[in-house]
Amino acid sequence: MPDIGDMAPDFTLPRDGGQTITLSALRPGRVVVYFYPRDDTSGCTLEAKDFTALSADFAALGVTVIGISKDSVTAHDKFLAKHDLGVILASDENGQTCEDYGVWKEKQMYGKTFMGIERTTFLIGADGMIAQVWRKVSAKGHAEAVLAAAT
Repeated sequence: MPDIGDMAPDFTLPRDGGQTITLSALRPGRVVVYFYPRDDTSGCTLEAKDFTALSADFAALGVTVIGISKDSVTAHDKFLAKHDLGVILASDENGQTCEDYGVWKEKQMYGKTFMGIERTTFLIGADGMIAQVWRKVSAKGHAEAVLAAAT
């Protein structure tokens, strides 16, 4: 898993609205990349709504916010519309970006073991280097903590 001081793995992914997004093309801007398990679940919805509520604050700092899950672009479009979200959602259906960032992990729920995305956020500096990492994120209050680190 990449860590603070490492170059952030580059990616080009399909995103909501039928477009694509490339991490390196956003330089010299700073970027928040947050990985989340699934569209329209309670924690993921809370996290996306919180990042949306702070989107103007992130933009004022020159920070782009990108949420990544393995959901399809169609699912992302529905999720955005349903909750009036204002963040970029990228689709990593084949899981390569999740693997590159080390967030595809073995998880347990209700006594069952399965593979899934471990909620993780990366703050990437203007130079493309990872400036901060939050692992095993609890959605409540997380967007505020990321904004504080970006200021």
